[in-house]
Amino acid sequence: MVDSEVEDVIRQLEHRISRLEGVLRLGKMITESGGKIFATNGKRANFHTTMEKCKEAGGSIATPRNQGENNAILYFVKSFNTYAYLGIKESLIPSKFQFLDGTQLTYTNWYLHEPSGKGEE
Repeated sequence: MVDSEVEDVIRQLEHRISRLEGVLRLGKMITESGGKIFATNGKRANFHTTMEKCKEAGGSIATPRNQGENNAILYFVKSFNTYAYLGIKESLIPSKFQFLDGTQLTYTNWYLHEPSGKGEE
């Protein structure tokens, strides 16, 4: 293809993506923070199913690494009046948490007296 044709295809794709993002935002299915897109299908599922659906969509389960990302996840919690699974697990040391890959958390925003390891963090 000629450069102008490639540029035209790119513009068309950008336009279509923008329209799709708009529709998803109206449906409260996506939100953004720091260049990351956070998405939900709005359905309840267990942790394993949530992990699989994220993987199928080409993403990963949300792992808030700053206040903005935490707020993006909280947007869904409030919009759907439910909880959200995070890509965080309890380590071998009780009441200490880490990312699923075992690395140390660099951001936390726990409720008072949390994490307790009781599943209500």
